[in-house]
Parts: sequence; C-alpha cells; structure tokens
Amino acid sequence: MLFNSIAFFIFFSIVYPTYLLLKHRWQNRLLIIASCVFYASWNWKFLFLMFISITTDYICAKYIDQNQNPRVRKNLLLTSIFVNFLILGFFKYFNFFEANIELIFKGLHLISPGVHLALKIILPLGISFYTFEAISYVMDVYRQVTKPATKYEDYLLFVIYFPHLIAGPIMRAKSFLPQITSPRQINLALFYEGCHLFFWGLFEKIFIADNLAKIVNPVFKAASPYSGAEVLIALYAFTFQIFCDFDGYSNMARGLGKCMGFEITINFKLPYFASNPKEFWQRWHISLSTWLRDYLYIPLGGNRKGEFRMFINLLLTMLLGGLWHGASWTFVLWGAYHGILLCGHKVLTTFDGFSKKLNFVGSKGLTTILFFHAVVFGWLLFRSTSINQAIDMLYAMLREFHPAVFMALFPKLLFFITPLIMVQIGQLKTQDLMWLYKIPKIIKIAAYALMTYLVLGFGLVRPEKFIYFQF
Repeated sequence: MLFNSIAFFIFFSIVYPTYLLLKHRWQNRLLIIASCVFYASWNWKFLFLMFISITTDYICAKYIDQNQNPRVRKNLLLTSIFVNFLILGFFKYFNFFEANIELIFKGLHLISPGVHLALKIILPLGISFYTFEAISYVMDVYRQVTKPATKYEDYLLFVIYFPHLIAGPIMRAKSFLPQITSPRQINLALFYEGCHLFFWGLFEKIFIADNLAKIVNPVFKAASPYSGAEVLIALYAFTFQIFCDFDGYSNMARGLGKCMGFEITINFKLPYFASNPKEFWQRWHISLSTWLRDYLYIPLGGNRKGEFRMFINLLLTMLLGGLWHGASWTFVLWGAYHGILLCGHKVLTTFDGFSKKLNFVGSKGLTTILFFHAVVFGWLLFRSTSINQAIDMLYAMLREFHPAVFMALFPKLLFFITPLIMVQIGQLKTQDLMWLYKIPKIIKIAAYALMTYLVLGFGLVRPEKFIYFQF
C-alpha cells in the first residue's frame, strides 16, 4: 500500500475520520490496528517477525530499567541487540554472504562452476528502519536517557506507526513516546500544514522522482559500452531522483503525522547546498546520520582517542552506514568513499588559515558546486549494479563524452528538476523549509494549481515504489 496509490487514499479516508472521533487511548489502538493492516498489505507473514523484535525489546528494556546490577543490565542489552541484529543479518545479508562464499569456493575449486546455493531470502520491508529504532530505544533505556514504555501497546505503536514504518525517519523514543502516551492536540493549523507537506511530498515523488526514473533506469539497465553524455545525464537525474523519492516519502510521513497530532522528525535540510561532507551529513538522512553518530561513532571512541583512531572510527561508521543501505559491494564502496571525504575534510580543517585560503580560492557558492559534484560521483557507486558497471560508466564519461548529446538531453532533465530548485532556493534564502506554505495566498494557490496540473499531466499511471523500500 503506497502513499502514492488510490488504495492508500481509501485506507486513510477510513482511518482518519474514525481517529478524530475517538479518545486518546482508543486512537492509539486504532493506529496499531491500522498499522498492522498497512504492513500486512505488503506481506502479513513478516508481521510476526516484527512482533518478535518488539516483544524482545520491550521485555529487555523493562528489566534493564528495574535492575541495578550492571552485569544483568548489560546482558539484557546484549540480548536485545543480538536478537535484532540476528534477524536483520539473516534476512538482509544472507544472500550477500552466500553469493560471496560461493565465489570463494568456486575460486578454490571446492564446488563446480554450475552449482548454486539454493536458499534465497526475501527482505522484509522496513526492517532496517524499525531495527535501528528498536536498538536506539533499548540503548537509551540502558543509558538512562529515557524511561521505558510502561505499556506494551505504547511501545508497539512507537515502532509500527504506519507513516514512518517502511522508510523512516528513524524516530527516537525520547521524542516520540511522549507523543504516544499523552493526548494529542489536533487543530486546523496542524491539519493544513500536514496537507501541505503531504502534497509537496507527493509532487516530489510523482512528478520529479518517478519521471527522472525514466531517464535513469534505461541507462543503468543497459550493458557496456556506454555513452558518456547519457551516463552523466542519468547520474544527475539519479541525484535528484533519490532525493525527491526519499524526501518525498519523509514529507508525506511528516504530513500524515501532523494531521494526527504527531511531530515526526525532519530528515532532510537542503543537503545539496552543503559545501563540505560534514555539512552534507548534517543535512542528508538526518535520522540515520545522527543514529550512526550516537550509537556507533561515539561508542567506538569518536574523536576522544586521538586523530588516528578518529579516522578509523569515521571510516568504520561510514562503511557500516553504506552496508546498512544494502548488501552489495557498491554500497560498501559508497560508504568508504564518504568516509574518506569526511576524513579528508577533518585533515584540511585542522590546518591554520585553511578557511581563509578556501575563501581566496573561491566563494562558498563555488565550494558548494564542487562538493555537489563530489556527491554526484558517489551516487554513481550507489546506483551501479556492480563495481564493473561503475568503472565502465566512469570510463565512458572520461573518454566517450559528446557535448552535443549532453546538451540535447539536458532540457528534459531541467524540466523535471526546475520546480524543486525554485522551491529550495526559496527555502535557502528564508531558512524555512515551510517557505512555500507561507508565501502569499494567491501565489500559493497558483503554485498548487500548477503542481496539480504537472502531477496529473506527467504522473505515471501505475504508482511506483519508493527507492528506500529496498533498504
């Protein structure tokens, strides 16, 4: 059941009016039932898997809070982490390790080339997101950052609340559990804001991301040799596709939350206006980057154990961040690439007068453009189906590039990304992500009318899945 489908609109048109009529506790119970139906529409069998994780974490957190014995508390924490990572590791990474072990065995001639290991595992939707939420919850209780949920149904709703269940943002118990346990205030102002966020997210997905996919997919599905100009256009298109696809989902999730009185965390803050890797990860997929910082980088030692250890911690964090996105060596390389960028930025910023020298070389605008293209190159690793494809495409851009072909293809790309650029320039200048919602009413109505026309005129008939569903 996709946010951008008729089925979801029917589902929400039944759930929302009922929700408004109920009192607080029954609202929560309705949302639990609705969330189970929402998830079961994909694959009801994986509901049981999620309940195993939820029940384990609820029990472990409860007894961690009640017990003062450090050893017992630590064992309960490790039990929760082990169960969560066992489930995640088996369903998400079994096929990856199976394929690599098979290659090693074939290289050592331990199995014949025609033999294939038979077991293939289906990835449960949202498993990476709800697993990280669960781990952060138990770790926060262990660190005494937050109190555990007193009722099972409260923790259950924290995890399975349908707007953020499949693709985040990754919520923290400290900020979201109080919204579940306390009666929520719903008013017209929040409803209108929620509708705006949902509509803007829908526009990002249907008009921008799904149309850019038609530029991206044929190029990355093709075999070598490649046209360098086509590859570069596809790479620019994917850069905006993945942003609008994921930011669109996050905005729709936030919009649905506001309509129901919930405040869901912001996941993106104009990431392509970042001028360095540190700033980029403060703006891109914020709920994941802060999770990696708080539950991986800092526990590894952060920057407290010397510069060499700091660089190792950065690289390990980004390598695992890359692997979180998918069980493929291209994701591992993408994570390593961003780890190297972060380490390089750390080195450069330690030099005296570096900022002044940078300003001498060019303005912040120039550094932003240069770093944007560093991010674009990273997306080549992320989107490629294999390392060999990434190498072949890079070779084509360097050696088989024809400017005339690029200029012929560029207007189509520009047509789909211009609305996003215009809105984001307004957001940047005002430093307000709700800028479009706050412009004069007559201009806003015209903007909504234009977006509606573009969605109806250029939207795909069949709703497309969100990219981050595969992670």
